[in-house]
Amino acid sequence: MLAPRVISVIIGFMQIQSSHAIVLRHTNYGEADRIMTVFTREEGLFKGFARGARSSRKRFGAALEPFSEIRLFWKAGRGSGLPLLQEAELEALHDGLRRDLSLLTLASYGCELIEELFGEGQPHAEVYRLLSAFLGHLDQPGAGPESRFLLELRALSLAGYIPHFLHCAECFGGLEEELVFDAARGGSLCRVCAAGRPGVAVQLQTIGSIARSLLTPTDLFAGFRFSQATLEEGFRVLEDALAQHLLRPLRSRAFLDRYQPVPPVTKGVADLPADGDKP
Repeated sequence: MLAPRVISVIIGFMQIQSSHAIVLRHTNYGEADRIMTVFTREEGLFKGFARGARSSRKRFGAALEPFSEIRLFWKAGRGSGLPLLQEAELEALHDGLRRDLSLLTLASYGCELIEELFGEGQPHAEVYRLLSAFLGHLDQPGAGPESRFLLELRALSLAGYIPHFLHCAECFGGLEEELVFDAARGGSLCRVCAAGRPGVAVQLQTIGSIARSLLTPTDLFAGFRFSQATLEEGFRVLEDALAQHLLRPLRSRAFLDRYQPVPPVTKGVADLPADGDKP
């Protein structure tokens, strides 16, 4: 028969849980601790208490740095308290994106966007896959504004917030070359339904590029090239769509607009053929 002490040790060991996770951010607590916000593959958005994370790097090392991909181990907290983080094994630091301020800002924006769109207690492996691929792409040379475009579009899709793109959201009729987009009214609007109402003026070519991008794999970021007109109009469409579902302005957005602004439209570029926008 096992002694009570041995039984207690076994029960304590069995309570340890683990998951693959991406560190979104951390908040300093007291003199030595941190409250960690991560997105896990198995649990979704997750917050935990890392005791002594600031006073000693022996337990966690660099694993708790934002944007790191880790294997996280934790135990349930007492009562309704936060889970207690026990250990973290570093799987990918994504050191490359930390050397470029614009990429660092874009990574911060991506993590904040995922945190705001997907609340705690919502397991979503595909969202984890999306964010992991996004950070991995930023870690490599050549990442451009297409990365943000694809992240915003796919995050909206995975959250279930995709508006109507290829037909009028109100009359369900066809669309002409010039149309209006209004997320509050469901998406794309034909000229008749949009008459006299505010919205985002957009070319049908841009809407087609957005719709085609939705058909590509969630974890594919390399190889996409969009015209300047598609990016400028597309970002305005996505901004309008996101505004309907974000409860507050994202803190990282102001820095993103400063260090990686949306490219301006140049004269005549809106006439580029639609097949010029593809991966």
